[in-house]
Parts: sequence; structure tokens; C-alpha cells
Amino acid sequence: MEANVLSYIIAGIALVIGIIAGKLIFSKSTKRKAEEAEQRSNKIISDAQLQAETLKKEKLLEAKEKFVQLKAEHDREVMDRNRKISEGENRLKQKEQSITHKLEQLEKQAKDNEVIKDNLNRQIEVVNLKRTELEKHQEEHIRRLEKIAGLTAEEAKSQLVESLKQEAHTQALSLQQEIIDDAKQRANKEARKIIIQSIQRTAAEQAIENSITVFNLESDEIKGQIIGREGRNIRAIESATGVDLIVDDTPEAIILSSFDPLRREIARLSLQRLVSDGRIHPARIEEVVEKTRKQIEEQVVEIGERTVIELGIHGLHKELVRIVGKMRFRSSYGQNLLMHSREVANICSIMASELGLNPKLAKRAGLLHDIGKVPDEETELSHALLGAKLAEKYGENPAVVNAIGAHHDEMEMQYVISPIVQACDAISGARPGARREIMQQYLKRIKDLENLALSYPGVEKAYAIQAGRELRVIVESEKVTDSDSDKLSFEIAQKIQTEMTFPGQIKVTVIREKRAVNVAR
Repeated sequence: MEANVLSYIIAGIALVIGIIAGKLIFSKSTKRKAEEAEQRSNKIISDAQLQAETLKKEKLLEAKEKFVQLKAEHDREVMDRNRKISEGENRLKQKEQSITHKLEQLEKQAKDNEVIKDNLNRQIEVVNLKRTELEKHQEEHIRRLEKIAGLTAEEAKSQLVESLKQEAHTQALSLQQEIIDDAKQRANKEARKIIIQSIQRTAAEQAIENSITVFNLESDEIKGQIIGREGRNIRAIESATGVDLIVDDTPEAIILSSFDPLRREIARLSLQRLVSDGRIHPARIEEVVEKTRKQIEEQVVEIGERTVIELGIHGLHKELVRIVGKMRFRSSYGQNLLMHSREVANICSIMASELGLNPKLAKRAGLLHDIGKVPDEETELSHALLGAKLAEKYGENPAVVNAIGAHHDEMEMQYVISPIVQACDAISGARPGARREIMQQYLKRIKDLENLALSYPGVEKAYAIQAGRELRVIVESEKVTDSDSDKLSFEIAQKIQTEMTFPGQIKVTVIREKRAVNVAR
């Protein structure tokens, strides 16, 4: 029992001693680690201080280098500025020297001029003295002559001038009257001869234009297709072309009525294509009419080119060639404008040849004299002045320009061919059966009717159909609403009623169509 207690005590003592020894060993190692940590921190601090000193020295060196660089640049700029200042001073000195030299020259020249002036004054005095002496001698000589003749010099001169004047006047009057009488006889005779020969040598064709075109059909069954369900096809054709289609009991025929031959031709060719194709509906009608309109534009150019080639006219501007082609589809007082212009051109050429003038120039002026009647845009100028403006714009000869503008006495005639063109225009228009005055008045009324509607904002197209008894106005749906359409129809009707003279009544129809188009791809 005691042995066990002793052993327990010894074990406890050993445990205590072990614990104390462990603490002593731990405290020593902790102390050593603290010392090592302190040494490392001191080393880090010393390294940081060393790096800071190094970085400070580097920054100081960089600053010094930057300062040296800036100082060098400043010195260089100062040197450049000083150099420029010195160069400017040198130039100023040179200019000052030049001005001084010029002043010296001017002073020298002034002195020389004074000397020359003195010499001239002395010479003038000598000349004046000699002139005085000469005048005295002349007066003495005149007095001697007057004493011998018994008349003064003025009286003798007046008598001589008066006698010569009377004699010359009498002879001039006599000679003038003889020349005038002879010229009148010869001029009248030659003028009649030239005009008669010109007309006889020109094969005049019948040039009367009508306001309708008859479109022939293979059978009357096609009329139903042209009219369409509830008349939608025929309305589409009339809206697209501006031509009135008359479908009556006439067998195998439809009448196209419009005052504008160009519209009738577009409508005729469009119908021909639609009938040949067999597909007649509003969308197809618009497509065919648009293609036909482009085809007619090409055809107009071809007609113009063919006309100038047949007449032997060269170097005509392509725009004037197109205008000449457009004349094929225009009429003046019922007379086809292109036929009339060709006739005037040929008569002008013959007359110019008979009178010894340039026949080609006269023919050119005769062909172009009415180009102002087919303008692309409406203008307030008369057709003669507008034609002269167009000819001048496209580089025509001044004689041609003057002949065009003066053929209705709206410009002064400055060239010999101007009265020739005027006379030939009158000859072509005055021959029997050439023109119809009533037809021209009707066409003018129809054109004024359409222009009146086109003057309103938002109006895209306007067509007078049914011989002017109906005016169809097509408006842009984006600019004109439905309520505006009613108002526009009323305003146009009122304006026609107050400003125009017309037989019967005119129906004004405003058409507003909204289209929504999308493409599926």
C-alpha cells in the first residue's frame, strides 16, 4: 500500500517536473522565434528604407533630366524666335532701303519732269506766237478775197451749200421714187412667184385631228371582260389613262374619247395588250398602262429621230428631238402639230433657197417654231417665247431662236429667216381644210378644266372625260382625308361655275384610294 502511494507520488513529481521542463523549453523557443521575427522585421524595414532612398534618387534624377530637356527646348524656341525677329528686321531694312531708293528716283524724275515742263511751256509759247501770226495772215487773205468777190466768206459758203442741197434733194427724190416703184413691182411679182412655187412643191397632207379613236374587237364577248364585274375594269382603265371608254351597240368596237391624242394612244395600246393577254383586272390594267406609257415615251423619241433624219436636220439636241416627237401627239386648231411643223419646215427651206439664203437653217427654224406648244410643265409664257427659251437653252443658232420667238410678233425680228418662218406658218395654217377653230376652243376648255383641278393641294391626277361633262380628280390618300374629299369636290365645282364658261353641267368626282402593300419573301 505504501509502495503504491510512493510510486504515485514519484509519478506526480515526475509529471510536475516534466511540465515545468516543458514550459521552460517552450518559453525558450518562443523567445528565440520572437528574436528571429524582430530581426526579420528590422531587415524588412532597412530594405524598405534602402529602396525608398533608391527610388528617391531615381525620381530626382528623372526630374533633373526633365528640367534639362525643358530648358533645352525653351532655349531652342528662344533661338528660333530671335532668328525670326532678326530675319524680319533684315527684311524691314531691305524694304526701307528699297523705299529710300524709289524716293530718290521719284525725286530725280520730278526734277526731270520740271525741266521737260519748262521746255514744253517754251515750245507752247512759240507755237502760240506762230498761230497768232498765221491767223493774222489768214484774216488778211480773207479780206482781200471778200473785196475781190464782193461777198463775205459766210455768205458765199451759205449760197453754195444751199444750191447744192436743193439740187441733191431734187435728184434724190426723183431717184428714190423710181427705185421704190421698180422695187414694188419686182418684189410683188417675185414674192407671188416664190410663194406659189413653194406651196406647189410641198405635198400638203390632210392634217385634221379627231378627238376619238375606234378600238376594234374580234368579238362582242370581249366587251364584257373590258367592262368587268360591276364596271370595275372600265373604271380602272379610265382612271389610269384619263380616257373615256364608250361601250355601246356598235358591233365589235369600243370608242376611246379624249382631247389628248397621247392619252388615247396609251389607252389604245393598253387595251390591245390586255385583250391579247386575256388577263383583265384592275391590278393588271395599272401595270399594263404604266408599261405602255414608258413604251410611248420611247416611241416619242423614235418619232423625233425619224423626223429629223427625213428632213435632213443634223446636230439637234436630244431633248429637242424628244419634243419634236411629242408633237406627233398634239394638235393645234385640229391640225396635227408635227405634220404642220414638217410642212412649215419644207416651205421655209424652199423659200430660203429661192431667196438665196441658208435653206438648212430655215428648215430647222420651221420645224422648231411650235416646240413651245408641247411643254413638260405648264408656264405663263406664250408658246413662241417658251419655244425661243427652250431653243436657246439647248444651244440653237441665234437666228433660229429669234425666228421661233418672233413668228407671232412677240419678239423683234433680227434675222432674215424670221419673216420667212412667220409667212410659212401662216401659209400652212391658212390653206383650206388645215385647221378647225371650234376644235381648238374645245381642247383649250378641256385643258383649262384639268389645270383648274390640278391647282389644288393634294391632287395627284385630273382627267376630263365624257367630252368635258365629267371631271375625275384623283387625290393622294396621305394628304386628303374623306371629309376633305367632299369639301374639295364642292370647292372645285364652285370654282368651275364662277370662273369658266361651259355648256350644260359638269360632274366633279373626287377619288381617294387607300392602298396597303406588303411583299412576302
